[in-house]
Amino acid sequence: MLKIGDFSKLSRVSIRMLRHYDDIGLLKPAEIDDFTGYRYYREEQLFTVARITSLKDMGFSLADMIKILDSYDDKEKMDAFLSERQKELLKLSKETAYKLMLLETARKRLRKEQNMSFDVTVKTIPERYAATVRMVVPHYEDEGLLWSTMMGECNNLVPSDPCLAAAEFLDDEYKESDVEIVAWMTVNGSYSDTEHVKFKTLPAVKVASCIIKGTYDQMGDAYATVVSWIKANGYKMNGHMFNIYHVSPAQTKNPDEYVTEACFPVG
Repeated sequence: MLKIGDFSKLSRVSIRMLRHYDDIGLLKPAEIDDFTGYRYYREEQLFTVARITSLKDMGFSLADMIKILDSYDDKEKMDAFLSERQKELLKLSKETAYKLMLLETARKRLRKEQNMSFDVTVKTIPERYAATVRMVVPHYEDEGLLWSTMMGECNNLVPSDPCLAAAEFLDDEYKESDVEIVAWMTVNGSYSDTEHVKFKTLPAVKVASCIIKGTYDQMGDAYATVVSWIKANGYKMNGHMFNIYHVSPAQTKNPDEYVTEACFPVG
């Protein structure tokens, strides 16, 4: 039997933490002296505390450890616990990687002293014949599903010159899921509708717009600029906003080369 001090040294767990493990039922002393209150541990309990330390390093909570230790000799249950924790950490790592990417992008923009001002103009986009796809997709990031649907069902499209390709966002509010979008691309010729691709002449539309050169992380600032400009100049928004992709990921893999036009119909 080992006194708590000796057990603490051998296990490399503080006496305070051992007492806490006792209080929550994670690791009970083998014996407690009724007269002195001293705690004593068996030598084989060093294996248990080593397991606790290992689980702690994996990020399991103390509450989880109590359940896990009860099943430590059941390989199937242990594998299920470890697999679930692995999934949680993978999700966390992806979220962390995304946050790191945003931080690096922000730092790059600071280093480049990127000009965040956007010039707003009012113009009329003329009537145009276009291939259109209207879909509800899981998230805004899934816009590519519309374009892949268009290209998959109509691989013989002849783009107009110049060709305008745009995505119009139909919901009246920001949605975290089930986003309704219309993608359209101006084309030459005459085509028959397919299951998802409809060909139609889109009416002329007057818009307040600005050009965004570079990465899509600027879109929020661009939208704010156009909306403020519309209000300051006596216009009213009159329809769903849309983005025209003059240079998109379909043309370049370098996000710094993207050219996007944010368009807000006005009246």
